[in-house]
Amino acid sequence: MAGVPEERGPGPAAGEQLQQQHVSCQVFPERLEEGKPQPGFFSSFFTNNQKCQLMLLKTLETNPYVKLLLDAMKHSGCAVNRERHFSCEDCNGNVSGGFDASSSQIVLCQNNIRNQAHMNRVVTHELIHAFDHCRAHVDWFTNVRHLACSEIRAANLSGDCSLVNEIFRLHFGLKQHHQTCVRDRAILSILAVRNINKEVAQKAVDKVFESCFNDLEPFGRIPHNKTDAKYAHRDFQNRDRYFSNI
Repeated sequence: MAGVPEERGPGPAAGEQLQQQHVSCQVFPERLEEGKPQPGFFSSFFTNNQKCQLMLLKTLETNPYVKLLLDAMKHSGCAVNRERHFSCEDCNGNVSGGFDASSSQIVLCQNNIRNQAHMNRVVTHELIHAFDHCRAHVDWFTNVRHLACSEIRAANLSGDCSLVNEIFRLHFGLKQHHQTCVRDRAILSILAVRNINKEVAQKAVDKVFESCFNDLEPFGRIPHNKTDAKYAHRDFQNRDRYFSNI
């Protein structure tokens, strides 16, 4: 589960390409080795796809988490294009979305994304991975600690562990519950896209948890709700102005 809206140098080695294709096909079965299959004549009228496209457009235009991340990606030299870097497709299991590194696209699972709020969380989650990939040389496919770190950050900063979501899951009331939620969600995300046992995923998360949990870029804070995200976006937009006056 890796990919990013960014142009890089030479592509991965043959062995890494095969591993990327293997992981992509596990989660996104319609993605062929030669690239994303082209849609047929009637595909644009497919209800799930049309709904997915409309929800994606609304998310990109209105969600404060996503608007901040899009600005941060552009600021880092990795500008996002909706038609090029997002794809609504059917996916296996209960996966809601992910990166396909072989085509540098964010895949949105049109058969599993239930509503607008769900779309908002999925796009935010995947854009955090994209931001991590843009700013660092992340080894998504052979270093599980790199994947664990990005999953921790995505769970921490995307709103996935908000109080509302945790109450909906009937998980609440524990001391340091946010940290517990982030850890648990990161482990689940790893297990959804990697053929490893739970113990290996837990060890990887525990090894990097403290440093990655405290890495709050580009938000500068944990945005627990949309109001927090709006303030974080405002502060991000004012960063250059602040530093230019120092």
